[in-house]
Amino acid sequence: MDRKSILIFAVAFVLLLAWGPFVNTVLYPPDKRRVSGATNEVTQAESPEVANPGLETSSSNGAESMPSVEITMIPDANPSFTEELATLENDGAKYWFSNAGGGIHIVDLKHYPNDTGCGPEADQGLDSKFAQLNPWTSETILGLRLGEAPLIQGYDISEEPGTVKMVRELEGGLRIEKEFELGTNYLIRAKTRVVNKSDSVKVIPSQHWLVGTSTPMTPEDNGILMGLMYFNGAKIERIKESWFANRTLGCFPGQPRNFFQYEETPINWASVGNQFFTIALIPKEAADRVEAMRSPLKFSGAEATEFKVKQGYQTSLVFKGQTLPPGESIEREFNIFAGPKEYDTLARLSSEFGNELDGIMDFGGFFGFFAKALLLSMNGLNGMGLSYGFSIVVITFIIKLLFWPLTQASTRSMKRMAALQPQMKDIQDKYKDDPQKMNKKLMEFMRENRVSPLGGCLPILLQLPVFFGFYTMLQSAIELRGASFLWTCDLSKPDTLFIIPGLGIPFNLWPLLMGAAQLWQTSMTPMSPGMDPMQQKIMKYMPLIFVFILYNFSAGLALYWTVQNLLSIVQMKLTKNEPIAAGPAPRAPLGKKKSKGKKGRPRL
Repeated sequence: MDRKSILIFAVAFVLLLAWGPFVNTVLYPPDKRRVSGATNEVTQAESPEVANPGLETSSSNGAESMPSVEITMIPDANPSFTEELATLENDGAKYWFSNAGGGIHIVDLKHYPNDTGCGPEADQGLDSKFAQLNPWTSETILGLRLGEAPLIQGYDISEEPGTVKMVRELEGGLRIEKEFELGTNYLIRAKTRVVNKSDSVKVIPSQHWLVGTSTPMTPEDNGILMGLMYFNGAKIERIKESWFANRTLGCFPGQPRNFFQYEETPINWASVGNQFFTIALIPKEAADRVEAMRSPLKFSGAEATEFKVKQGYQTSLVFKGQTLPPGESIEREFNIFAGPKEYDTLARLSSEFGNELDGIMDFGGFFGFFAKALLLSMNGLNGMGLSYGFSIVVITFIIKLLFWPLTQASTRSMKRMAALQPQMKDIQDKYKDDPQKMNKKLMEFMRENRVSPLGGCLPILLQLPVFFGFYTMLQSAIELRGASFLWTCDLSKPDTLFIIPGLGIPFNLWPLLMGAAQLWQTSMTPMSPGMDPMQQKIMKYMPLIFVFILYNFSAGLALYWTVQNLLSIVQMKLTKNEPIAAGPAPRAPLGKKKSKGKKGRPRL
């Protein structure tokens, strides 16, 4: 590669690293992204069943005539009350309940720190020492909105051992009751009632029960993995930050979207979350639709400038409006999961509820099978006393052993191909004016000599599912959060040792070691015959693309690929000194067949 090509390559490398910060800070800074219009979109999305209450009253109750029908009176958005808090607590979490929104305000997870204290941006001064769910929002988990009205506030709150109760009297004789009971496995069980205490039929607008708000974990969280998920009984859908950013090809942001709605199928559950934590609302009776909107986060003090992400995604489960006769009530039951993305815990709850709650791990699709197997293997090795870093090394070694025979055969095939290149070059020269015939003769020659043009690619292709399985697993498995290995203090994040002065680019060592090992491996691999010099140079430096892709990904993924490359180099070294197995003797060129005598012997 000449000096000009190297310069172009270096400039492209710097631009790729700088593109993300340039977009987020210059083109589309978070505080300038459009978030207006969400309220209007919600208004337009309201269900039309409340528009004709008389008709619905008749059809809902099956009566020819009904007593006087009244539209539910909407309470003042800011009633006069003093905010009060109540708590429920067990070994895993502490739940803070607020009468302001009538639900769970914040969840403190006792086994997980708010930050791993790792890297140049450690010790960021977050208010709590625990990881928190639903912070920096005024809304509460299982808060209630009726129709287009604001969140109902000002509940009367009471606390009993293992239980928190809330009551809110609305104008016109409507009463809201909620009861929260402490469970296990990060669960809270909730019962709600909307009671008509008046003497007239009430038309209850659509009920919007808040799932919570997706928020960043720490100030440096870029929000790419924030969003919501829901299960419609057939499949799990994911709406991530990229959908709201409206990115073209997943990279180039367009006009941001502010509102999401899905109402084609009953919703069995919905969740909000970031990379490692989630809140899921699981109704006993399936909801009619799910809605989500951008919601400005409310930071205090210096947090307003420290956090890269300024917006969350507030999500609700919506039940259609209905009429409510005097003295009757609408009762609903919910399970609330607020905790870490632990596969074992979510799989156990999924089996209990029968609703594929473990889909929150995002282990679906072809690569999800490998992600589950790798996570279970990693947890098993960790249970035997190995650190998670060494567990990755051991898993990589085991995978290499499984693929060893195939890789060995491929390496030998490539050695034979390198030895046969002079003969193959002769064939190319002989048939250079007939490419179709040349390719046919080359394939015949390689088949006779037991070599394959795909021999070098096949082992890599077969190992790609494992690579993407690791990638999928590391997107949500919380086990690697805070796990250290050698100089890496958190395998779930890039192993940033320092920020390069003047450039603002992090110096991440693992991706660089991975790229160096892959370049070494490529230099030992014979090139396919017939490849022109420019293509050979491109293939030689192709591994650097992996450096671009993985530079800011988790160190655990770069660790796996680095160890994989080093083991491949060892195998190639062991195979290098082996004698080349002789293939069958090549056929005589066409048109030069030896003539045979009557007994089949060649004539002298």
